[in-house]
Order: sequence, then structure tokens, then C-alpha cells
Amino acid sequence: MGILDEKAIMITGAASGIGRATAMGAAAEGAKLLLCDVNDEQGEAEAAAIDGASFMHCDVTDEASVEAAVAAAVEQLGRLDGAFNCAGILAAIGNTGDVPFDEWQKVIDVDLNGVFLCTKHQIQVMAEQGSGSILNMASAAGLIGWPGAGAYVAAKHGVVGLSKSAALEYAESGVRVNSICPSYVLTPMVEKDLFEDTLGNDEELIAAARANHPIGRFAQPPEIANAAVWLLSDKASFVTGAAMSVDGGYTTP
Repeated sequence: MGILDEKAIMITGAASGIGRATAMGAAAEGAKLLLCDVNDEQGEAEAAAIDGASFMHCDVTDEASVEAAVAAAVEQLGRLDGAFNCAGILAAIGNTGDVPFDEWQKVIDVDLNGVFLCTKHQIQVMAEQGSGSILNMASAAGLIGWPGAGAYVAAKHGVVGLSKSAALEYAESGVRVNSICPSYVLTPMVEKDLFEDTLGNDEELIAAARANHPIGRFAQPPEIANAAVWLLSDKASFVTGAAMSVDGGYTTP
């Protein structure tokens, strides 16, 4: 018996990276899953490869799409015991005075508004049930500042604050709300959008980023997924309102 045995879990951003790793980890612990993403082809493939999983298209920036996905989770799985709101994008790089407003809006819309919309609809279902666990994807950038990434930092700080407020609002309803704060994780998005497109695969720049982790390396997606699975489970029954760092010491100094 796993720590999520027969738990009904919804995961956004589930087609790749941390979302995908968490789906695999949750399934291994016995969860029934609804996987959500905007990448239908990859999402369908992941769901087909995981026992007890199905897939539904969900654009987290569209409230109707989010509401439909939450309703589908309840209809297909019978209830909603947990949700990991993992969908996100990386920010446009640039100092605050140089970032185009449309780029700012895009990051805020996905990384903060998307988390809000998911939390809003999931928490209503869980409060009515009298139980549930919501985990929101924040970042080390939700705890500290990162020069050149103001939109991303603002969004992730917002996720941490939203999660704390919701945790206080719904604690008496039996719903726990937490956020998780990784640093650099070797996902396809980080390797393509950050290392390749932004840093130009410059080994010195990548090595400098790696050196900011006292543990001496970047994370692998399953290492974040392990923490996510625990936070979604009843093993974390006394944890709510937390912003858990899973960052190899990045935010410690």
C-alpha cells in the first residue's frame, strides 16, 4: 500500500518535467490521476503509460477550462483528494525597466493567475468534502530575488503568499494548502528555455548557476516529485501554509 493509495489527484503541467515526474511518483504510491496540460499529444502519451491515469486538456489561464478540468476530476475519480498545480513558464530575462509589459503579463497570467484559478476551483470541492491537499508550484524565486527575472520572481512570490492565505482560510475546512520551492531542476523547459535559449549553453554561466547550490549540482525532477508526493499525502497531515524549499541549499546562505 502506497502513501497515496486510492487518492484522487489532479496534476497540471503533467506532460513533462516535474509534473510528469510527480504523476509517475504518485501513481507508484497508488494514486488515481487526472493529468492536465496544454500539450495534448504528450499528455495523452503520459496518461497512457501510467496505470490509473487519464488526460484532459487544460489551459490554466482560462477559468472555464480550469473549472471543466476540476469537474472532470471529480466525475472521473469520484472525489478530489489532492491537486498539484505545476503548470508554469519561465520568464523573459531582462531588468525591470526593459521588460515589455506583454511579456510581464504572460508570465503573471500562467505562473500566478493560473495557480489562483486552479486553487479557487479545487478548494471549493475539497472544502465541501471536508478534506484535501493542494500543492502549488512556487520556486526559490518565490523566496528571494533574482536579478533580471522580475516577472517570474513576482509571480512566484505571489504563489507563496496565495498559498499561505488559502491555508489559513480553509484550515478549519480540513483543506491543506502548501507551496513547493525548487531551484534549478533539469527539466526540458530549463534545459531548452534557460540553458540553451537564454544562456546560450555557455558552460561558464551554467557552472556559475550550479555553484550557487551548496549541494554542488542541479536537481533531477524525481527529487522534487518525491517532496510533492509527500506533501499531497496524509503523511504531511500537520503541514499547511508551508513554502517548502527543495533547492539543494540555494536559498540557505
